[in-house]
Amino acid sequence: MIFNSPYPEIDIPEIPLTSYIFRRNAHLTDKSALIDGVSGRTISYSELRDVVYRVANGLEKIGFKKGDVFAIYSPNIPEYAIVFNAVAVMGGINTLINPLYTIEELKKQLADSGAKYLITISMFLEKAQAAIQGLKIQLFVFDDAASIPSLKSLIDANNEPPQIKIDPKNDVVALPYSSGTTGLPKGVMLTHFNLVANMCQVVGVTGQHQISQEDNVVGILPFFHIYGLMIIMNFSLAQGATIVTMPRFTMEPFLQILQKYKITIAHLVPPIILGLENLPNFERLDFSNLMRIRSGAAPLSPALAKSVSKKLGCSVVQGYGLNETSPVTHIFPDTPNASKFASVGPSIPNTEVKIVDLKTDAELSIDTKGEILIRGPQVMKGYLKNPKETKLMIDKEGWLHTGDIGYVDDEGFLFIVDRKKELIKYKGYQVAPAELEGLLISHPSIADAAVIASPDPKCGEVPKAFVVLKQEVSTADILTFINEKVAPYKKVREIEVIDQIPRSIAGKILRRLLVDQERKQGNT
Repeated sequence: MIFNSPYPEIDIPEIPLTSYIFRRNAHLTDKSALIDGVSGRTISYSELRDVVYRVANGLEKIGFKKGDVFAIYSPNIPEYAIVFNAVAVMGGINTLINPLYTIEELKKQLADSGAKYLITISMFLEKAQAAIQGLKIQLFVFDDAASIPSLKSLIDANNEPPQIKIDPKNDVVALPYSSGTTGLPKGVMLTHFNLVANMCQVVGVTGQHQISQEDNVVGILPFFHIYGLMIIMNFSLAQGATIVTMPRFTMEPFLQILQKYKITIAHLVPPIILGLENLPNFERLDFSNLMRIRSGAAPLSPALAKSVSKKLGCSVVQGYGLNETSPVTHIFPDTPNASKFASVGPSIPNTEVKIVDLKTDAELSIDTKGEILIRGPQVMKGYLKNPKETKLMIDKEGWLHTGDIGYVDDEGFLFIVDRKKELIKYKGYQVAPAELEGLLISHPSIADAAVIASPDPKCGEVPKAFVVLKQEVSTADILTFINEKVAPYKKVREIEVIDQIPRSIAGKILRRLLVDQERKQGNT
């Protein structure tokens, strides 16, 4: 059974991404588009359009060509939107890199993506310089740093749009990295049409409060993540809202920004929402302007949503999507039925959903659990240089296999109940067990290893490792060994030594058996 969206079909223009954004906000001039929440530095809409075209022309002068890959390795700052859209105007590809990455992780993504240019901030310059060793990459910094060209060096005198012919349905504009359903990170090829389609689809959710030029949006979720990039940054700009950026999350500055800038919409993840729930003396704070909290990237507890909604006096609802779907596929309505708080809502316009049997792939009916499949114009072009994984993810009929398990009720609301895929979601970040297992096995004292998600009340999930030893070694030594090699959110939090890792006949790790063992022991 195919579940269609309850919303009317919409028309999607075949135009470049930045053309779509600027067309929608063309009437805005002096209104603030982006504000640095730390310094107060502000870029108006007219300034944004002007500098995007100037940087695009500057890129052309240094030899940047259509199809070239430009890497952005930075926390959230207003200039992120400038570089991303300048590259898009030039027909280039933005690959977005987690600022927490180690030198090794950074180098891997730069090499795999084929990046020719990299921009970062002075604080990350040393890591960036180490990562590009052996790679032909031209380095820039957003701010001024000795001997390194800055963003200012790319600002050309010409502010006319470059005349680059872009094929929206085929030309890739964003290349975030995702582990998909299993395995190591892969480049997700998102076209101009994918991203324009998804913004149009969100606008087409009728009866839903849309972000407008009256809204102030807090930009705390990282722009390297598809949620932050599209829903906070590009969609908010297209709708004419003001975005207040934060380079990293800490509760007190976050609360100050909510109040100082009269934030009306906050796109958050469950751990931040939990922090608001546990906020002491919240009565001293003014949340009167905050109208909506949107949650994504990880499951939100219905009890937590209800509690924070009542406490702050605003709606708290969740949606659903993936890197591979640009990202949105489902949005919970503004006027919720309390009995459906566990749902991520119905599918957005032009989006089909199918639930299939986990063993046979047979189509299932209402209220029957199975794997969630998605089909729509927001589905990615494929994985970069990886046709095999692309075929596993997207079948011949265009259905994207999410790896998530759920069901659809009689009103079209989707409920996520489990994950077929084995990714660990730490505060909304994706952690691939296979990556950590590969590093663990490189330890001279470890014969075999498996990593699972261990539930954590603050972080959602944290990585826990099971290891089989060749020789005696302390768990403290293993933790030091592994955690020095990965970004903070990937750190293994617990090690358990066992006699054998459960595997299938084909050699695949049977993580579910380890999870079940944990439950029986009362550890989860």
